[in-house]
Amino acid sequence: MQFSDSQKSRIIEMAWEDRTPFEAIENLYSLNHSQLVGFMRSNVSAGSFKVWRKRHAGRTTKHLKLRDPAIMRSHCKTQYKNR
Repeated sequence: MQFSDSQKSRIIEMAWEDRTPFEAIENLYSLNHSQLVGFMRSNVSAGSFKVWRKRHAGRTTKHLKLRDPAIMRSHCKTQYKNR
């Protein structure tokens, strides 16, 4: 898939966010988990990719089925605002 620079930036940001489930990325950008891993591998540095994989391995907040339903996803006040 071809993404604009702003879309790539948003996908990477969502992938790093702890409370944004992988399913949200799939719904918005049609990247399933394995495609997202490939996307991250090719769009961030090797060191950042390793840190990202280690950080999100087994993290239940990144998978809707494993997630506690009490966890609400909300937006930061500055999210989506030009800085």
